[in-house]
Amino acid sequence: MKTKRKISLFTLLSSLFTLLSCFSLLSCNRNNAGEEAEAARPASVFAVNTTTAVQGQIQDYIALSGDIIASSTVDVHSETAGRVAEVYVSVGQSVNRGQNIAAVDPARPGMEFNLSMATAPISGTVISVPARVGQMVTAVMPALARISSDGRLEIQLFVAERFISKMALNLPCIITLDAWPGEVFRGSISELSPTIDPVSRTMDVRVNVSNPGDRLKAGMFAKVQIITEEKDNIVKIPASALVSRFGDQYVYVVAQDSENPEHTIVHRRDIVPGILIDGVMEIQSGLEPGEEIVARGQTLLEDGARVNIIDRIAPLSAN
Repeated sequence: MKTKRKISLFTLLSSLFTLLSCFSLLSCNRNNAGEEAEAARPASVFAVNTTTAVQGQIQDYIALSGDIIASSTVDVHSETAGRVAEVYVSVGQSVNRGQNIAAVDPARPGMEFNLSMATAPISGTVISVPARVGQMVTAVMPALARISSDGRLEIQLFVAERFISKMALNLPCIITLDAWPGEVFRGSISELSPTIDPVSRTMDVRVNVSNPGDRLKAGMFAKVQIITEEKDNIVKIPASALVSRFGDQYVYVVAQDSENPEHTIVHRRDIVPGILIDGVMEIQSGLEPGEEIVARGQTLLEDGARVNIIDRIAPLSAN
């Protein structure tokens, strides 16, 4: 009886060992199959757009706006008080020194006087004629007319106090006007006020402007970019290509896969950025001109990731 029990226990243990061996073998087979499937699975390929780092110029500027005015003007006033009897000039007319501008009648009720002539104190071009027949004037105000001595124009700007440290004579300016869309005019700072307006906290700045073809007129509204800093021969890229994560700033540089030359991969490249102007980033170090970088689609990339270049974006202009 004891012998039969021993045989049954041995048979049970043998069956259990066999079952465990099968499970272990099955598990190993599944793991091996999973590893083989993982190895056979193709690597992820990311669609990107690329561009090329450019060597060129970058300009920092302050954008302002102001009115075009005559650079040198003289107001014509009456020597006597009275009513304007006649106006002899019109806007745009050339006048000589001593030429009659307007006649003023100083007469009062019950009295008669000869007309008083207001004459041009300088030779030049009449740029405005505020006087109207019948208008009362005095020897002080208002002006009967305004004469520009040389016809040159300038732009009057008011610069906020925080930008005053960047202002200097002869700084170049780029000027655009709604009146001449698509055209660019050039000028430079010609005058800086020695004082600051205590109310507006601004400084009066004058910009001379070239006027080819006399297309610019006093009174026009102008947009001005004062170039405060200019760098040449720097490396620049679109700011959108820069990746900033956890305090690090880098770009992804496109390269050929050394293990499989048919594939294109990217390498992370840490860079030191400089000034940022209108979406253009200066690169102080870490990138060379002509290197191809990812401009769009870099969000999910990692160092060594495989990419498919969908489009190559035209590089920035050197100027």
